[in-house]
Amino acid sequence: MSELAPGDTYSGRDNLEAMKQATRYNAFLLQLIERHQSGTQLLDHGAGAGTFALPVSHGETRVLCMEPDAALREELARSGLQVAASLDDVAGASIDFAYTLNVLEHVEDDNEALVQLHRCLKPGGRLLVYVPAFQLLYSQMDEHVGHFRRYRRPALSRQLQAAGFVVHSAGYVDSLGFFASLLYKYLGDKSGRVSPGSVSFYDSLVFPVSRLVDLLSFGSFGKNLAIVAAKPA
Repeated sequence: MSELAPGDTYSGRDNLEAMKQATRYNAFLLQLIERHQSGTQLLDHGAGAGTFALPVSHGETRVLCMEPDAALREELARSGLQVAASLDDVAGASIDFAYTLNVLEHVEDDNEALVQLHRCLKPGGRLLVYVPAFQLLYSQMDEHVGHFRRYRRPALSRQLQAAGFVVHSAGYVDSLGFFASLLYKYLGDKSGRVSPGSVSFYDSLVFPVSRLVDLLSFGSFGKNLAIVAAKPA
């Protein structure tokens, strides 16, 4: 599978650190996980620093963190989480629910990644995919953090179906973020970096309003795309 090789270093760790300030945004993603979670054996595909794996892993729920960055993998292991360097290390039909949040765009061969995720899931298992949307918004930030692409709902739905999934729901998220990303593309930092202050400002003042607009627009546009699919039972 063409992705960041185990032992490589993730190039966008500065932006990853800045996103820790996005408390409302991260809470929203955590709610997405909890809303669609099924079973107790979970897979976090591209777990990063454990932003979601740590709060999700409690009680009988166990999260296997797939993370190719060696330094991040060590952090996850020190936190008591089970880790894997690649999807090849995950046993077939062993996962009840998998989620991949802002990760698939980093994988060069995303079709193979979806095939591998399908292999890892038990029959009837669910997959939550959350990715950047609309190639029009591709900017210096995408390049800085190693994005190969941004997605549209019809094309990603077809990719999932080709990998063997049944798509249950699909919609765009963060409507105002569409315009904020377009503004960043033309007026933002040419290095592609985002500051903790700007993340905090957007998270506290803009994102809550954006979520209200999402409800009014019925997920017809936004800077991200959320899809829930399942492996047929």
